[in-house]
Amino acid sequence: MQKPLILVTNDDGITAPGLRALVRYMKEIGDVVVVAPDSPQSGMGHAITLDNTLYSKKVTIDLENGGNEEYSCSGTPADCVKLALQEILSRKPDLCVSGINHGSNSSINVIYSGTMSAAIEAGIEGIPAIGFSLCDYSWEANFKTAETAVKKIAEEALSNGIPKGVVLNVNIPKTNNEGIKGIKVCRQARANWKEKFDKRINPMGKDYYWLTGEFELLDKGEDTDEWALSNGYISVVPTQFDLTAHHVIQDINNWSLNE
Repeated sequence: MQKPLILVTNDDGITAPGLRALVRYMKEIGDVVVVAPDSPQSGMGHAITLDNTLYSKKVTIDLENGGNEEYSCSGTPADCVKLALQEILSRKPDLCVSGINHGSNSSINVIYSGTMSAAIEAGIEGIPAIGFSLCDYSWEANFKTAETAVKKIAEEALSNGIPKGVVLNVNIPKTNNEGIKGIKVCRQARANWKEKFDKRINPMGKDYYWLTGEFELLDKGEDTDEWALSNGYISVVPTQFDLTAHHVIQDINNWSLNE
């Protein structure tokens, strides 16, 4: 039987330890092709390259593990998926996995996430897709703690499918294997960032800014991704890319728009 074809991508760049771990885990499940940014693209959201050229080249990485079919791309995570589907892959992949991201993509962070936007791009094309993130921003993060859950969730997605119009946002708490209590399917917590800019002046006398801020959790529910993560559970949030607020349509229809 033909092994499932798994497209692997990320937003931290093709050499990121999180992606290298994800490639190893997916090779135990199917045939892997990697198409990932040639440099970090964190926080790019669903940006695509429109006013510049895109470059891609085949690269050789991880020879100790037999090597893989891998391509670096000069664009964003969404660009990587588009390029993979249109130019690189010989057939439609059975699954697209993005990550493992260095840092959380829970709650409102999903809006800004290049990791999740790559998964969403695959989902738009009708491909089951999952974004994986570990709540540890360190480049030396221990991704081994995520291995069992990542493989389990990917295998279940391949076996059961993911409903069309939905991708999975998976976040793994920063803990050891013994500290992970299980997996919870959750809703996205209501939260935001209280942001401010750190204004400075460069040696030429020009103003420049660093974006800073604090994460503000506004949701006390015990069915959210933030609750799951803070209590030692892996969170799985089914995420849809239809942004229509369907429950508000009737309310807006009651406005006097055509009078």
